[in-house]
Amino acid sequence: MEQRAKNWFFLFTANFLGIFNDNFLKHGIIFISMSWLLPTWLAPSQVIAAVSAALVIPYLLFSPLSGRLATKYNKQWLFRLIKFLEIPLMGLAAVAFYYQWILLAISVVFLMGIFSCLYSPAKYSLIRDIGGEEKAAYGSGMIEAVAFFGILIGTLSASLISDHYNFHLLIGIFLAVAVLGYLSASGIRVRELPVAKEETSRNRFVKFLKSNYQFAKQQRLMQPAIMGYAIFWGMAGLLQMNLILHGKNVLQCSNSMVGIIMGAAALGIIAGCTFVAKLAKSKVRIDFVYGAAIAMTLIMAFILIFNPGVLLFGICIFLFAFAGGFFQVPCLAAIQQADIGRKMGDIMAYLNFITFVFVLFTTLLFSLINIIFHDNSFATFALLLLITFSVAIYIRFFLTKE
Repeated sequence: MEQRAKNWFFLFTANFLGIFNDNFLKHGIIFISMSWLLPTWLAPSQVIAAVSAALVIPYLLFSPLSGRLATKYNKQWLFRLIKFLEIPLMGLAAVAFYYQWILLAISVVFLMGIFSCLYSPAKYSLIRDIGGEEKAAYGSGMIEAVAFFGILIGTLSASLISDHYNFHLLIGIFLAVAVLGYLSASGIRVRELPVAKEETSRNRFVKFLKSNYQFAKQQRLMQPAIMGYAIFWGMAGLLQMNLILHGKNVLQCSNSMVGIIMGAAALGIIAGCTFVAKLAKSKVRIDFVYGAAIAMTLIMAFILIFNPGVLLFGICIFLFAFAGGFFQVPCLAAIQQADIGRKMGDIMAYLNFITFVFVLFTTLLFSLINIIFHDNSFATFALLLLITFSVAIYIRFFLTKE
């Protein structure tokens, strides 16, 4: 196996294992904590929102730092270090599950969010280091497909274990995946561009946002692609949280069946990302994004109008997510194809910040909507329809200008 193929393998594997553990931990807490003695102020929908927010908030707080780390230091070294630190963190997760301490469990998710934030720009910047410009679309599509495969397996595993809870199996999986993630990250061997000189500034956060926004605007398609990518993840987070409520309250599903429905969403995105990566080849196909937004709008309208049963609902979610793959990958590929050297680390950190502003905003919206409408999942589906329809209109005007 040539070195480039080995590097792709180790990068994709490390990415899968990291995303798996994030989602296995997140959904393990959501499903299993339902049987714990929780504070009276924590309703089920609030637990979902709190755990989801704990994974998101670190990206808002530490994105500037993560960009500087990926720009100033060796990205492979940074990747390996943080993956190693995840191993003892899983020991802390064991304590939270053993004593059923929900606040400690949420704190562990927050720490996992910090780790994921700190290595994310380095991880995504390695795509161009490994594949160059000609493989940006391939690398972007595959790393997203692998990420959603991690979401799929992590979510399904958490739902299955929650229905047949075994503490030792749960913790064994946490630790084994963390160790394998470190070993995979250690296998990447690629020549990086020379590290950049560190700039000093008192208002680093403000400068980080302003300078990267201005830089992205100067690059062809970059700023619209960043916004499109962020909106996609905001919708994905909203859908993922709402599937739990809809499966429980409307479809009357077990945890395992809810996991399968969420797995259908992950499978749809995996299929969409993989298909568009092969279809686009080395080209960035922004025209795919508009068609995807229209398709997502129509599918969400069908769900609201017909309120399908479990099987048809699962098919709708799969198709919605499949279209999402055509929405997301061209946006990321448009960013990755820019020839900007180590500046890519800052841009990926900026992308993370904007993305998780949207994710946190939709998480707060989810919590607010469910307080107002008393955990009515159809209200959130209506919001999703409004978002996808608005995005389709925005993209249409943007494409017309281009």
